[in-house]
Amino acid sequence: MVRFRMSKELRSKLESMDLVQNTLIRSLNGLGNFNYKNEGDFVRWLSKIAENELRGNLKKLHAEKRDVRKEVQLDNFGSAIESEYIGSHGPIQTTTPSVILSEKEDLGKLEKAIDQLKPEYREIIILTKIEELSYQEIGQRLGKSSDAVRMLATRAMAELTTIFGKI
Repeated sequence: MVRFRMSKELRSKLESMDLVQNTLIRSLNGLGNFNYKNEGDFVRWLSKIAENELRGNLKKLHAEKRDVRKEVQLDNFGSAIESEYIGSHGPIQTTTPSVILSEKEDLGKLEKAIDQLKPEYREIIILTKIEELSYQEIGQRLGKSSDAVRMLATRAMAELTTIFGKI
């Protein structure tokens, strides 16, 4: 859930598991403030803490001295670097069974497809498929009828399927 909420730029700078750990630590510290009323309250409470963590990390990355939007790609310098560097690029995977690799590839494709969706479609997919909220709950949150949310979710899934098939 956290990984899908992360923007592309944030995923390139932070690991989703770090954000999950920070979320869990904050939730444990604030567990006394949690009030159970309805089914799903705990997940929504955790989601809100995770969103705050995401917002805080994004704010840090956009701070003046480390603003990721000002970064420049080093693609032009790649050949010079590669000639001096021997080894693998990126993190080293110690276990790479084909099943895990296949799942990671599919997850990567799904992330790219979700990144290409309109923000409204992205949000509705996260709320329905990841947070597993009902159409009525989403409608209350977004100020729409449950029928409108259902139609929006159908369109969003159709668009996601189309984009995923092209990647």
